[in-house]
Amino acid sequence: MIRAGSSKNATDDIDLLRLLEECSTATEVLRFWANRRQGAVAYTFLSDGEIEEASLTFGSLNRRALAVARWLRQHGAAGERVLLLYPPGLEFVVGFFGCLYAGAVAVPLYPPRPNRQDPRISDIRIDADARFALTSASTASTIARAITHSPELNQLLWCETDELASTAADSHDLHAATSSDLAYLQYTSGSTRAPKGAMVTHSNLLAQLKDIELAIRHPSDSVFVTWLPHFHDMGLVYGLLMPVSLGLPCYVMPAASFLQRPARWLTAITRYKATHSGAPNFAYELCAERVSEAQKLEIDLRSWKFAFSGAEPVRAKTLDAFASAFASCGLSRAALSPAYGLAEATLKVTVEPPGREPRYLSVRASELARHRVVLANEDSGDARTLVGCGIAATTEILIVNPDTLIPCDADDVGEIWLRGPSVAQGYWRRSSESETTFQASPIGVGSSGYLRTGDLGFMRDGELFVTGRHKDLIIIRGRNHYPQDIETSVKSCHPAFESEAAVAFSIDVDEEEHLVVVQEVNRHYRSLDINEVAPLIRRCIADEHELSPYAIVLVKQNGIPKTSSGKVQRRACLQAFVNGSLESVAEWREARSTITNRPVTDAVPQPQPENWAPSQEDIESFLTIRLSAGLGIRADDIDLGQPFSAMGLDSVRAVEFLGELESWLGRRLSPTLFWNYPTVSDLAAFLAESTPDPVSAEIRQG
Repeated sequence: MIRAGSSKNATDDIDLLRLLEECSTATEVLRFWANRRQGAVAYTFLSDGEIEEASLTFGSLNRRALAVARWLRQHGAAGERVLLLYPPGLEFVVGFFGCLYAGAVAVPLYPPRPNRQDPRISDIRIDADARFALTSASTASTIARAITHSPELNQLLWCETDELASTAADSHDLHAATSSDLAYLQYTSGSTRAPKGAMVTHSNLLAQLKDIELAIRHPSDSVFVTWLPHFHDMGLVYGLLMPVSLGLPCYVMPAASFLQRPARWLTAITRYKATHSGAPNFAYELCAERVSEAQKLEIDLRSWKFAFSGAEPVRAKTLDAFASAFASCGLSRAALSPAYGLAEATLKVTVEPPGREPRYLSVRASELARHRVVLANEDSGDARTLVGCGIAATTEILIVNPDTLIPCDADDVGEIWLRGPSVAQGYWRRSSESETTFQASPIGVGSSGYLRTGDLGFMRDGELFVTGRHKDLIIIRGRNHYPQDIETSVKSCHPAFESEAAVAFSIDVDEEEHLVVVQEVNRHYRSLDINEVAPLIRRCIADEHELSPYAIVLVKQNGIPKTSSGKVQRRACLQAFVNGSLESVAEWREARSTITNRPVTDAVPQPQPENWAPSQEDIESFLTIRLSAGLGIRADDIDLGQPFSAMGLDSVRAVEFLGELESWLGRRLSPTLFWNYPTVSDLAAFLAESTPDPVSAEIRQG
């Protein structure tokens, strides 16, 4: 093991890359830092994005993880899959390292909601064949209520990890894991009906951490800030595991706190002089749109050296808008680092090195549609601007024709194939699909074992440019959604759909990906009223997939393009929707508007500076008008007793609306309010009767 001398900063004399190279598991790295920096704070949790609620030192994290490992081993969980059902906070990290120490296979998830069934958790429990679950004491009551909707959760043996005593561990509590042992299952973020868990070994994880460090080279004074969900590969690996593996401090906030008030992310970076933080493209867009000029006066981003953007297509327009919006705050454009990765590769594949401005490439859109790369003048009407996603460190990239399996020429677009030490071992208990996806063999290369990503792109001067997707996958706000799952949900909404075909796909609207659903209608139901059916579909999609559709199209029976064998042709349906050739029976489209820091309309009662107590009617009026403006629904058509999800209000937009409501009321609001009080009248009644926290001035200023 690498030796460390004395230093003011405990990482000054440590070769971080060499440390990662000499360790075979993440627990070895944690033990090193627990010995080296026992009393130093590893994580600080900002409960609402601002208040420091809890912290973990490297030593306490290690001790508490060992206590979890002891419980797991005493109950026979070694080698078993363990669901990690934690809310945002630090307890998840304790449970995760506890699984690694015990030789159990961690399955990162999120806790079930109390008032509804969660098919994703149930399906993953079955797929993983899990018998154990870890959670926190604060979540136990929520889980108890959730079990009434999902009784299969009662079959799990539960442990509230924050109730365990963190005494010194005996040697038998330590599991001597080998590099080939399975560390965790990373379930792709949108899979529900047929969840797929990427099998990540200790070797894959350490290889990924080394790959990231090789590409970025974090200085010894680096500070991390993250709001990314811990059950997502980006939030888990870079947000949580990377800083602790480097012995560096990390500040963690809930994703909902960011969505409520995007300025909280940038304020945390300012407050803690953070150097490394990142998010999907949509987060930068939200900040550019919703952080006010007054808030910018309190933001200082000079410390931010690595602001990565990944998990969804990176837009040049967004990067430019963000760089321009926060130039006055000291943000360096060279800090913006586009990246590309996926759960099947553990996380990162490529990233733009810190200190180098994002690289743009203008190509002819018409030629790109033919899978050819032809440079264009950026002012041309046929030009499309692509953003380079950086270079690879340890991963081999091959661009392959997805149909012929022959490697592409330099100016051809093809499927991105990968091979490297951080590529996962396959999908859990899906040998056939694993063989197809993870063991691909290009023709004429003489080697095999490539991961087929399903993404399309090309290489230019060693840099990867991602152009689209070959696989049927919908990526909205950094989350993957499989069209088959959405189609199955929609078909269950109404008897007219049950035996008919449905297609879900995404389209670009103002450089943002949006969901479109096309559903065939049984010939016996041709008199369906779209104004009655659309809310059913919107509610179904919002409840089960946390999405809001941009358009819903009903077509006659056999109106969806299909192959000769009867298989739906999603791409042909997408093209027909775009060019207007779908023979629709009825259609609904959402006239979205972006929530910004615009003034409250005169039709809404204005908040008073102090001791203001709005009535239920005041709050109902505010909600009605703001929902109407944000969702493109006439205020007169909003039923106060109708669920928010029936209006198409998905979870992300619900939290955004809460941020605006929070500012108007001048009080802190829980991100779960829209779930616990699911109608306008329910929410307004609760808010009118409850007592606010005494923070009105600070909240209203935001």
